[in-house]
Amino acid sequence: MKRILLFFLILLQLPAFSQKKKANPETRFKGIDAILEQVRKDWRTAGFSVAVVEKNKIVYAKGFGYRDLDKKLPADANTLFAIGSCTKAFTATLIGQLSADGKLNLDQPAVSFLPNLKFYNTEMTNNITPRDMLAHITGLPRHDYSWYFSSGSSRDSLLARIQYMEPSAPIRTHWQYNNFMYMALGAMDEHLSGQSWESNIREKILNPLKMTRTKLNLKEWTADANASRGYELGKDSTIRLSAYYDIAGMSPAGAINSSANEMANWLITWINNGNFEGTAVVPPGFRTEAISSQAITGAGLPGKESADLHFANYGFGWSLSSYKGHYRVEHGGNIDGFTASTTFFPSDSIGIVVLANQNNSLLPSVVRNILSDRMLGLNAFDWSSYLKKSTLAPAAPGDTSAKTASEKGNQPATHPLSDYVGTYAEPGYGKLRISLNKDSLIIRAAGKEFWLRQHNYDSFDMLMVDPVDGVGGDETALRVQFFMDPSGDIQVLSIPFEAGVKPIAFKKQIEVKAVSKETLQKYTGDYEIQGAAVKVYVKNENTLYVLVPGQPEYELVPVGDNKFALKVQSGFFVQFTVAADGKVSDAVFIQPNGNFKAIKK
Repeated sequence: MKRILLFFLILLQLPAFSQKKKANPETRFKGIDAILEQVRKDWRTAGFSVAVVEKNKIVYAKGFGYRDLDKKLPADANTLFAIGSCTKAFTATLIGQLSADGKLNLDQPAVSFLPNLKFYNTEMTNNITPRDMLAHITGLPRHDYSWYFSSGSSRDSLLARIQYMEPSAPIRTHWQYNNFMYMALGAMDEHLSGQSWESNIREKILNPLKMTRTKLNLKEWTADANASRGYELGKDSTIRLSAYYDIAGMSPAGAINSSANEMANWLITWINNGNFEGTAVVPPGFRTEAISSQAITGAGLPGKESADLHFANYGFGWSLSSYKGHYRVEHGGNIDGFTASTTFFPSDSIGIVVLANQNNSLLPSVVRNILSDRMLGLNAFDWSSYLKKSTLAPAAPGDTSAKTASEKGNQPATHPLSDYVGTYAEPGYGKLRISLNKDSLIIRAAGKEFWLRQHNYDSFDMLMVDPVDGVGGDETALRVQFFMDPSGDIQVLSIPFEAGVKPIAFKKQIEVKAVSKETLQKYTGDYEIQGAAVKVYVKNENTLYVLVPGQPEYELVPVGDNKFALKVQSGFFVQFTVAADGKVSDAVFIQPNGNFKAIKK
């Protein structure tokens, strides 16, 4: 399955190069148009835009290919693309402004500035700081499927899910990218400022930077006459349209849509110590911290062929690396149909932004590196061929245990497929709906469809279904497991969405069946169970209740043929026995500790 809002870095395992040349302002863009157009064709990208800044001005800006492939509408430097996770540096800047104004302390507990923020345990809630959230060192893994399967969820509802998300590492011990933390930082900004994240982004960043066409929601973006469509490559490498993804609830983590020309102003600001045309936007002290190492993202040792490429760290909304001896600050972004890269070299006063309308594409990295070599006066290198070769290299032999398990003789499911149908919910991940389509179980979420292929007993392989290419290969599958309650009914769907934490356990929800008032009346009356009197009656004309001596009355919710669930007692049911003449003879109380029959008097 695809990952979303990825930030990517082509940092290591790259060949070293001589740095003897100096960039000639008169020749550094010579022939570049043809080179970049060839890159577009080589990577089968519908279109992209690029802008290069030096010090305080744009020195190159151009669009390539099409913003709309079917209509053959060209992309230019003013075309609006989704920038995905490049949004994070904008959200980080709002936090930096609050810090500079004395309204927030980066090293005090985050809950001090956002009281409704709760984590998985008290230790996390009491100790995680805004700095930890900015640098992705809270101990939480991505948990991306929680928001990606809930595109329409509000920010408040997504914020409430964080307390149910299990960490996979202690605080400040491992760098783990997490979109929820930037959404929470956006909510923190809203709480402290009294204004929406969108209003603050517009008022405190976009307007001062003259980024007047930049959009913050899907509706405004797609209404713009120069907005790009999104695309992806099919299995046959054909370019095809990709549906837009509405990221409204997670906006502070990746909702901005902008152009190369306007993003150039953003880069100019960071290059010039947070100032744009005389206006201070990014507080200088915060800028220094944001582009300094706050966390080690992974191994960053130079290789034998790349002695001048080393370290891979993270600041606040920015990734940090060494590019052939030059300090590089960069962040990538990816959301359905779009990939972006925003880069600057603070010591060289050079910035590059590449916005492409292709999903999960390496094209922005290729274009960024080509232009970096030109601007830094480095020897030319065929980045397109090199990275294409790297991505097509055969994978190293791995663990074949999953394959071996799948080759064992499969046993049939323990229940008819219809018994697995229903709505399943988990407080940190929301709801999933499983339906039966002919002889297949299907999960539909966020416009995506997944086939549950029966594997062994109640385990299934969850495979994405592409509307054109069909079912994805086994390498994309997740092995999910259904579990029964003591009565033998399917009650839980367990999905291993995140490595390093327990599988996410979705509980099957009670689905209320429509029952007429007349039908409810036939269940009413007095019953006897082990010498005790039990009363079943109707209240409010259409609600059935049961009263057991010494206990509160329980509301019964119709869930099947003559079957009711106790509304406030999970796992407790009442099954009425109805004779052919329509008369009720008894009621069986189904409980985790056994079944108990009550005879109707």
